[in-house]
Amino acid sequence: MAHLSPAVHLMWALITIMLGCFLVFHLWSFDRFKCLRWNHGPNSGAFKRVMTYSYLTSVPLIIIHAVGFAAIKYSYGFTVVPGSGILPTPYELWSDTARSAVLPLYLCFSFAWGLEMVTHLEELCFWLFLVNSQSTHSDWFRSPYFKTWAFGSFIAVIYMPFVTIFTREDPYKCEAYTFLAGSLGSLSLTIWFLPVLWTFPSFLENLKHAGVDMNTLVRLTKFHELNCIRIVFRFLFTIGFVILGIDGVRPHQHINDKMFPTDLLAMVSAIGCVVSSGITVVIFFPRSIEGEMAKKELAREGRRQSLLGRQGSTQQSNFSHTRHRLSHPRSEANHYRSPSRPDPLRTSISGLPSYEAANGVRAPPRPMSKGTIDESELGHDLKQFSPAMMLQPNRRTNDGDIELGTVVDLTEVALANHNSILRGGSVNRLALNWRSPIGK
Repeated sequence: MAHLSPAVHLMWALITIMLGCFLVFHLWSFDRFKCLRWNHGPNSGAFKRVMTYSYLTSVPLIIIHAVGFAAIKYSYGFTVVPGSGILPTPYELWSDTARSAVLPLYLCFSFAWGLEMVTHLEELCFWLFLVNSQSTHSDWFRSPYFKTWAFGSFIAVIYMPFVTIFTREDPYKCEAYTFLAGSLGSLSLTIWFLPVLWTFPSFLENLKHAGVDMNTLVRLTKFHELNCIRIVFRFLFTIGFVILGIDGVRPHQHINDKMFPTDLLAMVSAIGCVVSSGITVVIFFPRSIEGEMAKKELAREGRRQSLLGRQGSTQQSNFSHTRHRLSHPRSEANHYRSPSRPDPLRTSISGLPSYEAANGVRAPPRPMSKGTIDESELGHDLKQFSPAMMLQPNRRTNDGDIELGTVVDLTEVALANHNSILRGGSVNRLALNWRSPIGK
């Protein structure tokens, strides 16, 4: 972006840094960065690693490119060019150090764009496979869609840096050809995504008729809407660079030699790039707010149970001390106790005084826990349970505390198996168990 104004580069730098901050916050909230581990669970295959690390690498690269050019452009500011007026300082007037940094910054941009196309192509192929799959036994990794993604990703990662390297002699031509090559590739993927969005409502309707559980339908509907929004911003991202790239490779420029249309298209492209990338983060690493709240509540309940356990131990020791003190009277008043009057401190079966007897209070009725079921209605209630529910018994945690049993949801895998068994073999298991294009 050697011919753009410093304000454009500053905007690119600021919003890409904001994207990086959002990425860090989202991954921390998602699973405390566990998804970044090389061996993260049994599903950390090569495909998931490639998709995770390729996308997460593209964000720092684009930040380096934007911040580097912003620093250079603001170091040289504007210059009066005879016959053209006041323009950003041309590349020819930069120092050798600044000019030597142009090619590495362009390579960062081209590599980031190539990795971004890997992400877009994978999503396109995955959704095409999911929509067109007619059997529950269809395997994504053996499908032609996966092979198309593998071949296309190799081409995208190779040809983008090569375009930058082969045109490096002229920075303006290098920038124009990089814009044109990347924008044409991303624009073609965005256009190919439109049929998927068009057929997805009918796909959801077929899943509904097949008896798929409501949680899966809600999840797929939510991400379908996110994809619709993201496609709009992808068009904003690619169309602006297509215009700048086509005009830049022509012998005579009609847009790149004017500051306002050039800066406007670059700013619109920046907004489209960052917003679409942020939505990609949400789709690739989908957070479950309900699950996070349940975990927090479970941890809070565990701490409360642990505190009550410690308080119970303290009360038990106090009761033992009280019993010992009363069994050895120190005054003669204890000898005149009426033998017909029952001793409230000896009403416990085990011989130890109860808390209620020692303090003169009446024990309140014990409330039923959330997961407790009345025995008289056990058979009827179990018949009314949804297949997505299960009874969790009391469990002892690693700290020695007792975790009360409750009614919990089935795991995604168990629910998918249930759906695939009871609903027949017409729905692919990935649709039943779908959470992310790189999930499983």
